[in-house]
Amino acid sequence: MSDTVQRFSAVEAKIAAAEREAGREPGAVTLVAVSKTFDAADIQPVIEAGHRVFGENRVQEAQGKWPDLKQAFPDIELHLIGPLQSNKAREAVALFDVIETVDREKIAAELAREIARQGRAPSLYVQVNTGSEPQKAGIEPREAVAFVARCRDVHGLTVEGLMCIPPADENPGPHFALLEKLAREAGVEKLSMGMSGDYESAIAFGATSVRVGSAIFGSR
Repeated sequence: MSDTVQRFSAVEAKIAAAEREAGREPGAVTLVAVSKTFDAADIQPVIEAGHRVFGENRVQEAQGKWPDLKQAFPDIELHLIGPLQSNKAREAVALFDVIETVDREKIAAELAREIARQGRAPSLYVQVNTGSEPQKAGIEPREAVAFVARCRDVHGLTVEGLMCIPPADENPGPHFALLEKLAREAGVEKLSMGMSGDYESAIAFGATSVRVGSAIFGSR
């Protein structure tokens, strides 16, 4: 067993333990294995170990490695977890099964156009900038519920969940709690929150998916 597969198995075991600790159903939390900056040869052992849900930060990087992998393993589910530029909406809709970073009107409009044009509808999450960090993507918390409604009512999009990346230097718990509250208010069920350093905490706060990269693939 490779080191990567050993780390992957350890993360799966910790997710299962965190589910039990939080009183969650087994399998309630989806592991999104974040494979950004790693090539197909690094990813393949995790696929061969049976995992099928992966995350990438950049459309262009993902285009270089995932079409062949998805052809070989058609049940792979690929998530875009990095900021989406409007000029990449066409490629994102064509390649990704889930886009977690809808965060402004222009992106919503472009995605609606591409979904109609391509006849392919990825699942969509709205990214919320829970820490109101100026350098970080995501809609402001106070605007999130209304933005989800506009995505539905103005653009005809189906928003399934919310996503956040808490500030690196703060306790993530209040940010996870805020995202869960906003999701209830917006009427969405899925919560993408928690990364390598805090995914067990995120599960306690109701995460339905966690995005784990370095704890599986090692440091970049």
